Amino acid sequence: MNSHSSADRLRRLRWLLTALFTVMNTLGLVVFAWLLVNEDGDQGEERVDAALTQVTSSVSRLVAYDGTVGFDLVNTDVLNDRCPQFAILPGSAPAFQPHLSRATCVPMNPQLLNGLATEAVRTGKLVQGHQKAMDGQVVKVRAEPLRDKNGKTFAAVVAAQSTAAEDDAHTQFTLLVIGGTVLLIAVLGFAGHLLSGRSIRPAAAALQQQEVLLAETAHDLRTPVAALRALAETAMVNPAQSAELLPRTVRLAARMGGIIDDLLVRARLAAGVEQLSIQPIWLDQLVVGVVEDNATDNAEVTVTAAPTKVNADPALLQRAIGNLLDNAVRYGRQPGAKAFVHLTVAGGTVTVADHGPGIDTTMADDAFDRFASTGGSSGLGLSIVRWVAQAHGGTLAVYNADEGGAIFELRLPISPN
Repeated sequence: MNSHSSADRLRRLRWLLTALFTVMNTLGLVVFAWLLVNEDGDQGEERVDAALTQVTSSVSRLVAYDGTVGFDLVNTDVLNDRCPQFAILPGSAPAFQPHLSRATCVPMNPQLLNGLATEAVRTGKLVQGHQKAMDGQVVKVRAEPLRDKNGKTFAAVVAAQSTAAEDDAHTQFTLLVIGGTVLLIAVLGFAGHLLSGRSIRPAAAALQQQEVLLAETAHDLRTPVAALRALAETAMVNPAQSAELLPRTVRLAARMGGIIDDLLVRARLAAGVEQLSIQPIWLDQLVVGVVEDNATDNAEVTVTAAPTKVNADPALLQRAIGNLLDNAVRYGRQPGAKAFVHLTVAGGTVTVADHGPGIDTTMADDAFDRFASTGGSSGLGLSIVRWVAQAHGGTLAVYNADEGGAIFELRLPISPN
């Protein structure tokens, strides 16, 4: 049997959603970062290749050949004095005096360069790749064969350039991408945690309302159910008292039905599924009707009302005022005394005053969440009144009268019409 509560399951769901959101974003970011790093590496390689190609292709056009190799144009060209460095070598062709550019950008082994030139001359094809310089640096080399007018290869131009600068730039870019990716993953993980919290908020609120509803149902029905059972057992043991116990049983059952109705209304209001049917109503007439429709045995109820029109849902407002009246009749009396309740209607305000023990002022802030007067009210009906007041843009206030007793004020916006 699963021992985890619904709240625990919701918390695990939030972390699961956060993990799923983070993993999906991580995969996407890692792939994107990998593509960026590869693209940057390819671009660095292309820049080195472009520099080498410019040297070999330009120098090959500057070399003169009419049976002998001439370097006059090569010596006066700016490429001869800058990197990448190059060499014009005979390779396996008839020997001539090699030409080395004046710039020495990276120390290269002459035998390595001549070997590249030999391969280019022998195959008549471009030779390129990565080699190591004499100081251990990785260099990119390009050997391009030179041909005379008859297409015969007579030499090769070998250019070399260190990849250290591009490698360093690529390393810095890679570290930047990795750092940015990690930071984005952390930010997106935090954002995902916030979003998952917002996504399960309705479910958490519904769960909380459900737990509150169950707790209040158990709390508010425990006493009347016990009393109802006691009456039934008494009637079974003493059949002669059935006639006396039956009216009490009916009243108790009606009270339980009212509690259940209040619980359902509160749950629907809290869940936002209760749709208000707002219409202009005469508040004074509605209050008088509620007093007339509610039995007030062993209580004296009086009403003072002035014509007042408000925009409200008649059914919800009747329940709210009925709950105020029931609370005053039930708990607004001195022990063993008759209840005296007076209702006043004027200016969009319904005031219900009783002569009971009043309320505990230290509980005024949360009076309508789980209200408990000194007379023992459970407060569920009063919480319904507060919900109805708030749904109509009104307020519910409670305080003690100077001469004793509690006073409840339900204020509603007056209809402009």
